[in-house]
Amino acid sequence: QVQLVESGGGLVQAGGSLRLSCAVSGRTFSTYAVGWFRQAPGKEREFVAAITWRGGSTYYADSAKGRFTASRDNAKNTVYLQMNNLKPEDTAVYCCASTLYGSGWPYEYHYWGQGTQVTVSS
Repeated sequence: QVQLVESGGGLVQAGGSLRLSCAVSGRTFSTYAVGWFRQAPGKEREFVAAITWRGGSTYYADSAKGRFTASRDNAKNTVYLQMNNLKPEDTAVYCCASTLYGSGWPYEYHYWGQGTQVTVSS
């Protein structure tokens, strides 16, 4: 019903910035929220940020507060994650995910993208 494709990952130096994009297709008008997650080698998947599709309300993990900003452009069916002041510990595969339901806000999702690699060098 919903497909998500991430882009924008790459290699940056510590202190640099990247903007990730998540293109959402399918039942976009029924989407409640889109979340961002990351997973580093040998570590569990970690919640990063979330944004509601209709109202643009956001929620951030402590590790992202003050550095990352989620936004969306509904006309383009795209969600963004602006990442500033990147640190080596931000290195991970970043995935976006969506849900049709608000009951699990901000942590629970049902459709997942394939991920984009972010590498931060020291």
